[in-house]
Order: sequence, then structure tokens, then C-alpha cells
Amino acid sequence: MRRARPGAPPRGTAERALTSVEAGADFDEARDRSTDTKTQTTTETREVREAREARAKEQPVSKLWHITLSVSGVESPLKEVRRGLEQLAHDHPFLLTSRYANDHAEIRYWEEARDLHDAAAVALRLWGEHRQTAKLPPWEIVGLEVIDRETYHQRIAEGYGPPPAAPVGVHPY
Repeated sequence: MRRARPGAPPRGTAERALTSVEAGADFDEARDRSTDTKTQTTTETREVREAREARAKEQPVSKLWHITLSVSGVESPLKEVRRGLEQLAHDHPFLLTSRYANDHAEIRYWEEARDLHDAAAVALRLWGEHRQTAKLPPWEIVGLEVIDRETYHQRIAEGYGPPPAAPVGVHPY
């Protein structure tokens, strides 16, 4: 139960507005697969089923992509770099981990996108779009890795990828 004046927004939300996020093109298909197939076959006509399957083929399936974004530039005070990365993690809630030094940083997170091109395009805009709001250093993107979920898990299983002890959050190198 929330204790506040009637009609008052929760603390810390006066400037924020919630936005909805679309479920993705493959959401309906996943829901349809989870329904009882016995009921579905008896109540669904052949034409309806064929139309649904045709729509599913037309809609692109979204996937999860693991992003590693590397940025670098002139030296900045470590406190400012950390504060900026923490603000970026707050603004971009899917941020997994950030490592930083006074002249470079690495950001890892998951992105949902239709294909690699879309995931890379979003990743390449991340630093620039959040530079002002998060007060990030004026660094440039110097590296980008985009891999699909299966490749990420394969690398982890083979002992490659991010160090196993790297906790979620913002940490110095």
C-alpha cells in the first residue's frame, strides 16, 4: 500500500513519464503456440489457421542480441565517468555491465531486434543519444560487437566471453 496524498505521483516520478514498449512481432506467435492444440484444432477453421500462419511468416521474428560497445577519448575524471555510466544504466535498464577508466569504457547489454543490422544501428546510436542526458564524456565509439544469443551462450560454455566474475553494474577496469 502506498502512503501519499490522493492523486500525488510516487516519489521521484514527477519528471518521468512511463512509456509502453511493443511486445515484438513474434509475441502473438509464441502465445498461439502455448495454447491447447486440441481446442485450437476443433474451434479454428482451416482458413483462419492458414491466415494466421501466413501472417506469422510475413512478420519478422525478433531476437536477442548481446552488444559490447567500446568508447574512447580524452581523459575525464573517473568520478564523472562513473556517474555518467550509472546514469546511462538508469536510463537504459537493459545495461548489464560497464567497465571504465579515465579514457575509455566498455558497455555490455542485451538488445531485442529483428536482425543484426537493426541491433547494430541501435547500439551505434546509444552513446550519442545519451551523451547529453547522462552527461557522458565526449568520447567516440571505437568498437562494436553484436552477437546472437546462441553464440553468446556457446562462448560462455567454451570459457570465452566476459570474465565470469564480472558482476552486473558499473565497475572500474
